[in-house]
Amino acid sequence: MADDWGMLLFRHLIDAGIEEAEAGELTDDALAEAAAAGVEPGSMYGPALTYAGALARTVRQATRHAAPPPRRRDAIVLRLRNVTKRYRRRQVLREVNLDLRAGEVAAVIGANGSGKSTLLNICAGLTRASSGTVQRTERIGYAPQHEGVAPLLTPAEHFRLFGAACRMNRKEAVSVGSHLAAQLGWRPRRNVVASHLSGGTRQKLNVVLSELNGPDLILLDEPYQGFDQDSYVDFWDQVFRWRNGGAGVLVVSHMLHDLDRVDHVLELQPVGES
Repeated sequence: MADDWGMLLFRHLIDAGIEEAEAGELTDDALAEAAAAGVEPGSMYGPALTYAGALARTVRQATRHAAPPPRRRDAIVLRLRNVTKRYRRRQVLREVNLDLRAGEVAAVIGANGSGKSTLLNICAGLTRASSGTVQRTERIGYAPQHEGVAPLLTPAEHFRLFGAACRMNRKEAVSVGSHLAAQLGWRPRRNVVASHLSGGTRQKLNVVLSELNGPDLILLDEPYQGFDQDSYVDFWDQVFRWRNGGAGVLVVSHMLHDLDRVDHVLELQPVGES
Protein backbone atom coordinates (compact mmCIF):
# COMPACT_ATOMS: atom_id res chain seq x y z
CA MET A 1 0.00 0.00 0.00
CA ALA A 2 2.77 2.43 0.90
CA ASP A 3 4.66 1.65 -2.35
CA ASP A 4 1.53 2.25 -4.43
CA TRP A 5 0.78 5.54 -2.62
CA GLY A 6 4.39 6.65 -3.02
CA MET A 7 4.40 5.90 -6.75
CA LEU A 8 1.17 7.86 -7.19
CA LEU A 9 2.58 10.79 -5.22
CA PHE A 10 5.73 10.80 -7.32
CA ARG A 11 3.78 10.75 -10.60
CA HIS A 12 1.38 13.47 -9.49
CA LEU A 13 4.31 15.68 -8.42
CA ILE A 14 5.88 15.25 -11.87
CA ASP A 15 2.53 16.08 -13.48
CA ALA A 16 2.37 19.22 -11.30
CA GLY A 17 5.67 20.45 -12.72
CA ILE A 18 8.07 19.39 -9.96
CA GLU A 19 11.47 18.26 -11.23
CA GLU A 20 12.06 14.52 -11.04
CA ALA A 21 14.88 14.65 -8.49
CA GLU A 22 12.92 16.92 -6.17
CA ALA A 23 9.76 14.85 -6.60
CA GLY A 24 11.74 11.78 -5.58
CA GLU A 25 13.08 13.51 -2.46
CA LEU A 26 9.62 14.73 -1.43
CA THR A 27 8.17 11.26 -1.96
CA ASP A 28 10.96 9.59 0.03
CA ASP A 29 10.50 12.08 2.88
CA ALA A 30 6.74 11.47 3.04
CA LEU A 31 7.17 7.70 3.06
CA ALA A 32 9.90 7.89 5.71
CA GLU A 33 7.79 10.09 8.00
CA ALA A 34 4.82 7.72 7.68
CA ALA A 35 7.01 4.68 8.35
CA ALA A 36 8.51 6.34 11.43
CA ALA A 37 4.99 6.99 12.74
CA GLY A 38 3.97 3.39 11.99
CA VAL A 39 1.00 4.30 9.79
CA GLU A 40 0.10 4.10 6.12
CA PRO A 41 0.99 7.32 4.27
CA GLY A 42 -2.56 7.64 2.96
CA SER A 43 -3.84 7.76 6.54
CA MET A 44 -1.33 10.47 7.48
CA TYR A 45 -1.43 12.68 4.40
CA GLY A 46 -4.66 11.77 2.62
CA PRO A 47 -4.99 10.93 -1.10
CA ALA A 48 -1.74 11.11 -3.05
CA LEU A 49 -3.25 13.47 -5.64
CA THR A 50 -4.41 15.96 -2.99
CA TYR A 51 -1.12 15.87 -1.09
CA ALA A 52 0.88 16.25 -4.30
CA GLY A 53 -1.09 19.39 -5.14
CA ALA A 54 -0.43 20.87 -1.70
CA LEU A 55 3.29 20.06 -1.91
CA ALA A 56 3.57 21.48 -5.41
CA ARG A 57 1.93 24.75 -4.38
CA THR A 58 4.21 25.05 -1.37
CA VAL A 59 7.34 24.35 -3.41
CA ARG A 60 6.41 26.92 -6.03
CA GLN A 61 5.76 29.60 -3.40
CA ALA A 62 8.77 28.84 -1.20
CA THR A 63 11.96 30.88 -1.31
CA ARG A 64 15.34 29.72 -0.16
CA HIS A 65 15.78 29.96 3.59
CA ALA A 66 19.56 30.38 3.34
CA ALA A 67 19.42 33.58 1.32
CA PRO A 68 16.31 35.63 2.08
CA PRO A 69 16.11 39.04 0.43
CA PRO A 70 17.34 41.90 2.62
CA ARG A 71 14.67 43.58 4.72
CA ARG A 72 13.93 47.26 4.43
CA ARG A 73 12.91 48.57 7.80
CA ASP A 74 10.39 50.94 6.24
CA ALA A 75 8.90 48.46 3.77
CA ILE A 76 5.17 47.73 3.93
CA VAL A 77 4.72 44.01 4.65
CA LEU A 78 0.91 44.15 4.99
CA ARG A 79 -1.57 46.73 3.72
CA LEU A 80 -5.33 46.44 4.25
CA ARG A 81 -7.68 48.85 2.52
CA ASN A 82 -11.41 48.80 3.28
CA VAL A 83 -11.38 45.04 3.85
CA THR A 84 -14.92 43.75 4.27
CA LYS A 85 -16.16 40.18 4.74
CA ARG A 86 -19.76 39.05 4.41
CA TYR A 87 -21.30 35.59 4.75
CA ARG A 88 -24.71 35.77 3.07
CA ARG A 89 -26.70 38.23 5.21
CA ARG A 90 -24.14 38.41 8.01
CA GLN A 91 -21.31 40.90 7.77
CA VAL A 92 -18.25 39.95 9.80
CA LEU A 93 -15.77 42.71 8.91
CA ARG A 94 -16.41 46.23 7.65
CA GLU A 95 -13.80 48.44 5.96
CA VAL A 96 -10.72 47.41 7.94
CA ASN A 97 -7.58 49.44 7.21
CA LEU A 98 -4.00 48.87 8.32
CA ASP A 99 -0.43 49.59 7.20
CA LEU A 100 2.14 47.30 8.85
CA ARG A 101 5.81 47.88 8.14
CA ALA A 102 8.87 45.72 8.62
CA GLY A 103 10.02 45.97 12.23
CA GLU A 104 6.55 46.74 13.62
CA VAL A 105 4.07 44.81 15.78
CA ALA A 106 0.31 45.29 15.44
CA ALA A 107 -2.23 43.82 17.86
CA VAL A 108 -5.77 42.94 16.78
CA ILE A 109 -8.30 43.14 19.60
CA GLY A 110 -12.06 42.93 19.86
CA ALA A 111 -14.94 41.05 21.44
CA ASN A 112 -15.84 37.50 20.50
CA GLY A 113 -17.50 37.50 17.10
CA SER A 114 -15.79 40.68 15.92
CA GLY A 115 -13.96 38.84 13.12
CA LYS A 116 -10.41 38.62 14.48
CA SER A 117 -9.72 35.09 13.22
CA THR A 118 -11.48 35.85 9.93
CA LEU A 119 -9.18 38.81 9.43
CA LEU A 120 -6.08 36.69 10.10
CA ASN A 121 -7.30 34.10 7.59
CA ILE A 122 -7.78 36.85 5.01
CA CYS A 123 -4.28 38.19 5.69
CA ALA A 124 -2.87 34.68 5.29
CA GLY A 125 -4.68 34.17 1.99
CA LEU A 126 -6.86 31.35 3.34
CA THR A 127 -10.10 33.35 3.06
CA ARG A 128 -11.04 35.87 0.39
CA ALA A 129 -12.36 39.27 1.38
CA SER A 130 -15.77 40.21 0.00
CA SER A 131 -14.41 43.64 -0.93
CA GLY A 132 -11.36 45.80 -0.34
CA THR A 133 -7.71 45.03 -1.06
CA VAL A 134 -5.01 43.05 0.73
CA GLN A 135 -1.35 43.52 -0.15
CA ARG A 136 1.28 41.45 1.64
CA THR A 137 4.84 40.34 1.29
CA GLU A 138 5.44 36.91 -0.25
CA ARG A 139 7.30 35.47 2.74
CA ILE A 140 4.74 34.91 5.51
CA GLY A 141 4.37 32.64 8.51
CA TYR A 142 1.05 31.82 10.15
CA ALA A 143 0.17 30.27 13.52
CA PRO A 144 -3.59 29.58 13.62
CA GLN A 145 -5.69 29.75 16.76
CA HIS A 146 -6.74 26.14 16.48
CA GLU A 147 -4.24 23.37 16.05
CA GLY A 148 -2.57 23.27 12.66
CA VAL A 149 -0.22 20.37 13.36
CA ALA A 150 -0.30 16.73 12.26
CA PRO A 151 -1.18 14.61 15.34
CA LEU A 152 0.95 11.60 14.36
CA LEU A 153 4.18 13.51 13.64
CA THR A 154 6.83 14.38 16.21
CA PRO A 155 8.10 17.97 16.46
CA ALA A 156 11.30 17.02 14.62
CA GLU A 157 9.24 15.47 11.83
CA HIS A 158 7.23 18.69 11.58
CA PHE A 159 10.47 20.66 11.33
CA ARG A 160 11.74 18.43 8.53
CA LEU A 161 8.43 18.51 6.64
CA PHE A 162 7.98 22.28 6.85
CA GLY A 163 11.68 22.79 6.24
CA ALA A 164 11.51 20.77 3.01
CA ALA A 165 8.92 23.24 1.72
CA CYS A 166 11.43 26.03 2.43
CA ARG A 167 14.30 24.17 0.70
CA MET A 168 16.05 23.48 4.01
CA ASN A 169 17.89 20.20 4.44
CA ARG A 170 16.64 17.87 7.16
CA LYS A 171 19.46 18.51 9.62
CA GLU A 172 19.21 22.28 9.25
CA ALA A 173 15.43 22.24 9.70
CA VAL A 174 15.62 20.28 12.94
CA SER A 175 18.46 22.48 14.23
CA VAL A 176 16.59 25.72 13.47
CA GLY A 177 13.31 24.37 14.86
CA SER A 178 14.93 23.19 18.08
CA HIS A 179 16.65 26.55 18.55
CA LEU A 180 13.39 28.46 18.06
CA ALA A 181 11.62 26.10 20.46
CA ALA A 182 14.26 26.76 23.11
CA GLN A 183 13.54 30.49 22.84
CA LEU A 184 9.98 29.67 23.94
CA GLY A 185 11.28 27.67 26.89
CA TRP A 186 10.55 24.31 25.23
CA ARG A 187 12.91 21.47 24.38
CA PRO A 188 11.09 18.91 22.19
CA ARG A 189 11.43 15.30 23.30
CA ARG A 190 12.23 12.66 20.73
CA ASN A 191 9.55 10.17 19.64
CA VAL A 192 6.67 12.11 21.25
CA VAL A 193 4.01 12.77 18.61
CA ALA A 194 1.99 15.98 18.56
CA SER A 195 -1.20 14.33 19.84
CA HIS A 196 0.64 13.49 23.08
CA LEU A 197 1.78 17.07 23.68
CA SER A 198 -0.15 19.43 25.95
CA GLY A 199 -2.31 22.07 24.32
CA GLY A 200 0.14 24.81 25.21
CA THR A 201 3.08 22.85 23.79
CA ARG A 202 1.22 22.22 20.53
CA GLN A 203 0.72 25.97 20.29
CA LYS A 204 4.46 26.46 20.80
CA LEU A 205 5.00 24.05 17.90
CA ASN A 206 2.64 26.18 15.79
CA VAL A 207 4.60 29.31 16.66
CA VAL A 208 7.93 27.69 15.80
CA LEU A 209 6.60 26.47 12.45
CA SER A 210 5.36 29.97 11.64
CA GLU A 211 8.92 31.30 12.01
CA LEU A 212 10.85 28.38 10.55
CA ASN A 213 11.51 29.97 7.15
CA GLY A 214 12.43 33.41 8.51
CA PRO A 215 9.33 35.18 7.12
CA ASP A 216 8.95 38.92 6.65
CA LEU A 217 5.38 38.84 8.00
CA ILE A 218 4.25 36.66 10.92
CA LEU A 219 0.53 36.21 11.61
CA LEU A 220 -0.42 34.90 15.07
CA ASP A 221 -4.00 34.12 16.13
CA GLU A 222 -3.92 34.03 19.96
CA PRO A 223 -1.11 31.48 19.82
CA TYR A 224 -0.46 31.57 23.56
CA GLN A 225 -3.62 29.61 24.48
CA GLY A 226 -2.60 27.11 27.16
CA PHE A 227 0.71 28.86 27.98
CA ASP A 228 1.72 29.22 31.59
CA GLN A 229 2.96 32.62 32.81
CA ASP A 230 6.62 31.95 32.02
CA SER A 231 5.78 30.71 28.52
CA TYR A 232 3.58 33.73 27.95
CA VAL A 233 6.48 36.04 28.85
CA ASP A 234 8.81 34.03 26.59
CA PHE A 235 6.29 34.39 23.76
CA TRP A 236 6.20 38.19 23.94
CA ASP A 237 9.98 38.30 24.22
CA GLN A 238 10.07 36.30 20.99
CA VAL A 239 7.60 38.67 19.31
CA PHE A 240 9.89 41.60 20.01
CA ARG A 241 12.94 39.66 18.84
CA TRP A 242 11.08 39.26 15.54
CA ARG A 243 10.41 42.99 15.48
CA ASN A 244 14.04 43.81 16.25
CA GLY A 245 15.05 41.46 13.43
CA GLY A 246 12.96 43.43 10.95
CA ALA A 247 9.88 41.24 10.61
CA GLY A 248 6.36 42.62 10.77
CA VAL A 249 4.09 40.86 13.28
CA LEU A 250 0.29 40.85 13.41
CA VAL A 251 -1.03 39.18 16.56
CA VAL A 252 -4.57 38.65 17.79
CA SER A 253 -4.58 39.35 21.52
CA HIS A 254 -7.07 39.67 24.36
CA MET A 255 -4.38 40.59 26.90
CA LEU A 256 -4.89 44.35 27.05
CA HIS A 257 -2.03 44.96 29.48
CA ASP A 258 0.51 44.14 26.73
CA LEU A 259 -0.77 46.68 24.24
CA ASP A 260 1.47 49.52 25.40
CA ARG A 261 4.40 47.60 23.91
CA VAL A 262 3.08 47.31 20.34
CA ASP A 263 3.22 49.82 17.49
CA HIS A 264 -0.40 49.59 16.31
CA VAL A 265 -3.66 48.48 17.90
CA LEU A 266 -6.47 47.49 15.53
CA GLU A 267 -9.75 47.19 17.42
CA LEU A 268 -12.54 45.33 15.64
CA GLN A 269 -16.20 45.85 16.50
CA PRO A 270 -18.91 43.20 16.00
CA VAL A 271 -20.84 44.10 12.83
CA GLY A 272 -23.75 41.62 12.85
CA GLU A 273 -26.50 41.37 10.26
CA SER A 274 -27.05 44.02 7.65
